[in-house]
Formats: sequence, structure tokens, C-alpha cells
Amino acid sequence: MYARVAAFEGRDMNLADELVAKVRDDARREDTIPGAHGFLMLVDREQGTALGITMFATEQELRDAEPAFDEMAKSIPEAMRGRRVSVDVYEVLMLDGGTGAKAARLSTIEGPPEQIDPGTRQVIEDILPRVRSLDGFAGVISLADRETGTTKLLTLWTSADALAASESAANTLRSEAAEAASGTIAGVERYEVAVAERLAKVEATV
Repeated sequence: MYARVAAFEGRDMNLADELVAKVRDDARREDTIPGAHGFLMLVDREQGTALGITMFATEQELRDAEPAFDEMAKSIPEAMRGRRVSVDVYEVLMLDGGTGAKAARLSTIEGPPEQIDPGTRQVIEDILPRVRSLDGFAGVISLADRETGTTKLLTLWTSADALAASESAANTLRSEAAEAASGTIAGVERYEVAVAERLAKVEATV
């Protein structure tokens, strides 16, 4: 499975709830983005930024859907949708849970491409069971760019309070994940999960 990750900035957050309602309605319609298997919309209301993550079974289906994203954007006023500043494609290494989540922490780890699979195996076998034991844990998504060696770990939580309560444990586990990938932590972001729809489980095969 593959994920299209689109980043936006410069949104008028006074229009955020209206935008969320529209995106949620679109996400529930299978004909809005042909081939899409799941949607996440992550919002930072203070910064006026957002991420749109859409899942596809194959990279070709993802590429073929690009005109549909353009059409969808045309139906949303720019002040509401903001400026699209980047679109990146990742392989989905793991997806478990997520539907109904209300908060998310996105950790970016950069390391050697050849360490992506060994690092992911260690996360699954050793680190993930401990993350799952934390109160309020709602799901996890692991994304990778095998060319650059970048891995993005998205943990999902039942509430903003649950996310905040997990910070101390998350700091330790994130450092272990970076060490397992022989990498460094390039960034940590926190978001409101505005939309989480049709997320089909992906079992890691690394």
C-alpha cells in the first residue's frame, strides 16, 4: 500500500470546521478519489497547517488519482483549503487502527535506506507492544521513503489529553526507534485528527 501525503499552510482556521465537514463527507464517498482506501486529515489549528494522507493499494493508482485531487481542490475556496506546499509519496509499512482517533503525533526519522526494514521489525517486535499498552492509544501508521531513508511514524490517540499524557514514554520509545533504524529524529509534530475514515489494516511484511 502507498500513501499520498499533502501538506497545507495558510488556512483560515475560522473555516476549519466547515472544511472538516466537507472533507469527511468526501472521504465517505468511494467515487470522490478513485482507488482510495483510506483518509486522514490532520490539523494544527494554532499554526494554520494541515496534512492530508490518502491510502492506495498501488503506487500507480495513487498517480492516476492526481486529477481527482485537483478537481476536489477546485471545489474548496483557497482561504478554506490553504496553500498546498508539498505532496510526497510513501510506502505504507504498517497500518493498524486509527478510525475514531482524535489526536496524532508524527515523528520523522532519517537514516540509511537499508535500515528501514530492520528498524521496522524492531519497532513491531519490541517498541509497538509498549506503545499499545499506553492509555488512550488508538492506532499506528508507519510510512517510508526507501530512496531517502525517511520513516514517518504516526501514533494515533483517543484524545488530546491521552496524547499529552503519553509524551514522556513516547520520547523514550521514539529514541529507541531511531536507534533501531541507525537514524536521527528529524522532527516531531502534533495534530488534531479531523478525519479518519476507511482505514484498512496493513500487516507489515518487512
